[in-house]
Amino acid sequence: MRVLWPILSAGRLLRLRLPPRQPQPPGPRLSSGRPAAASALERAMDELLHRAVPAMPAYELREKTPARAENQCADFVSFYGGLAETAERAELLGRLARGFGVDHSQVAEQSAGVLQLRQQPREPAVLLQAEDRLRYALVPRYRSLFHHISKMEGGVRFLVRLRADLLEAQALKLVEGPHVREMNGVLKNMLSEWFSSGFLNLERVTWHSPCEVLQRISEAEAVHPVKTWMDMKWRVGPYRRCYFFSHCSTPGEPLIILHVALTNEISSSIQTIIVKEYSPSETEERNKITTAIFYSLSLTQQGLQGVELGAFLIKRVVKELQKEFPQLGAFSSLSPIPGFTKWLLGLLKAKAKEHGRSGLLTDCESQEIAELTGGPALETLQPLLSSGEWAQSERLARALQAPLMRLCAWYLHGEKHRGYALNPVAHFHLQNGAVLWRINWLADVSLKGLTSACGLMVNYRYFLEDTAANSTAYLGCKSIKASEQVLSLVAQFQKNSKL
Repeated sequence: MRVLWPILSAGRLLRLRLPPRQPQPPGPRLSSGRPAAASALERAMDELLHRAVPAMPAYELREKTPARAENQCADFVSFYGGLAETAERAELLGRLARGFGVDHSQVAEQSAGVLQLRQQPREPAVLLQAEDRLRYALVPRYRSLFHHISKMEGGVRFLVRLRADLLEAQALKLVEGPHVREMNGVLKNMLSEWFSSGFLNLERVTWHSPCEVLQRISEAEAVHPVKTWMDMKWRVGPYRRCYFFSHCSTPGEPLIILHVALTNEISSSIQTIIVKEYSPSETEERNKITTAIFYSLSLTQQGLQGVELGAFLIKRVVKELQKEFPQLGAFSSLSPIPGFTKWLLGLLKAKAKEHGRSGLLTDCESQEIAELTGGPALETLQPLLSSGEWAQSERLARALQAPLMRLCAWYLHGEKHRGYALNPVAHFHLQNGAVLWRINWLADVSLKGLTSACGLMVNYRYFLEDTAANSTAYLGCKSIKASEQVLSLVAQFQKNSKL
C-alpha cells in the first residue's frame, strides 16, 4: 500500500538547523518518581496529541476539509523539543503510535465492501473507488501529522531527529510493540521519498573544502577515526578520494560519506590505506591506479538508517571515478566485520559447557592453544579474544589463524537472519550485488579491530557486469555469491563442526 502526497518544495526540506535541546527548568517528568507529576505530563501529552492529530475526515470530505493550521504542528514540534529525557520522548512517541494509527473498524468495513464487489458483476469504476476507499482507510492518522510537519521550515530535519529518537528508544526497549514498528516503517518510507536520489547532490571533499565541511567529515568518521588534522589531510590527499551526498536544499552538509583509496591492487590491510605512505604534495601517477577500494562508509544522520543512501552513493562514485580514471578495472570494499568477536565468544562459551569435542577446533589446534595459554583452549581463549591480547604473541597468532579464518568465513556466509547474512555490513554489500571475495588475516590490528573482529577484515568485490544478477540472486533466492577462498574456508568449518 502506497499513498502519494503532494511533492514537497525542495527548498523547505532541511533549511533550518534545529538547535540542540536545552536543559529544561524543573517540571513534571515521567522519570521523577512522583506519580502526580508523571500524570500531569501524560495528560499534557494526550491533550497535545488530540489537538495536533485530529481524526481523519470522511472519504467524501477528504479534499474539502480545510488545511490544518500550522500552529498545531508547531505546538507538537515545540512540545517535543522541550522533552529533555529520552524516556519522555519515548512515551510521547509510543502514545502517538498506539493511539493515532489506522482505524481498524474502517479497514474491516472497506475490505468487506471490496470483497463483496469482487463477487458481483459491477462497473470497473465502482470497484476502483471501493479500493481507493480502502487505501484511504489504511493511512494512519500520524502520517498526516508528519506530512504537515514536513512542510514547515526545518520540518524534515525535525522528523529525521524524531526517527533517530524512536530508533534509540526501541534499542533501549523504552517503547516496543507492532504499532511502534509500524510507525517507524511509515516514517522511514516517507524519508525515503524525500531523500531519493533525485534530491541528492554528490560532492567531493579536498583539503581546500570549507573548514566546517572538513570538521563534519572528521567527526562523522565512524569506521576508522580521524585523530588529527594531518590525518584528515592524508585522507583527502593524493591517491585518496572522499565523497558525500548532500540534500539539494542544504548543499555542503554531508548526509553520508564514502572514503576511497586508489591503488594498484585490492588491499588486504587497512594499515596500508590509513598509514601515511606518501608526501601530501606528491602528484598522482595515474597509470599506476587500477583499483578503487571503498574503505569507509559513514552515515551522519541516525534517523536516516534504512533509507537507501549508501547503495546510491557507491554507484554514483563508481561512475565519477570511471570518468576520472577510465583504466580502473577493479572495485572492492575493505570492510570491517562488526559483531564477529561477540558471536564467537558466545559460541566458545556454549561449547565450553558441553565438555566434549567442540568441532570449533581440531584436536591439534586445541592442544597447541592449550599449551600456549596454559589451560583448556575454549576457556582460555575467551578473555584473550575479548581484550585482543592474543595478537601480542606471534606463536599464538599463528596458532589461531586457521581456526579464526574458517570461523569468520562461516559467520559471514553461513550465519543467517531470516535467510540473509546476519552481519549487517555483509548484508549491505551482498544486496548491492557484491561478491564475498576475500577474508584478510590481521587486516586491522587497532584495538577496535582486534576486539570487534579479531583483527579480520573482508573484501566485498564489485564486478560491475554481474552486480544486478548477484543482487537478484541474493534478495530473491537468498544465495550468496562467494569466492573459492571463502567457500573453501566454509567447507573446512563444516567438516569440523556440527553447526
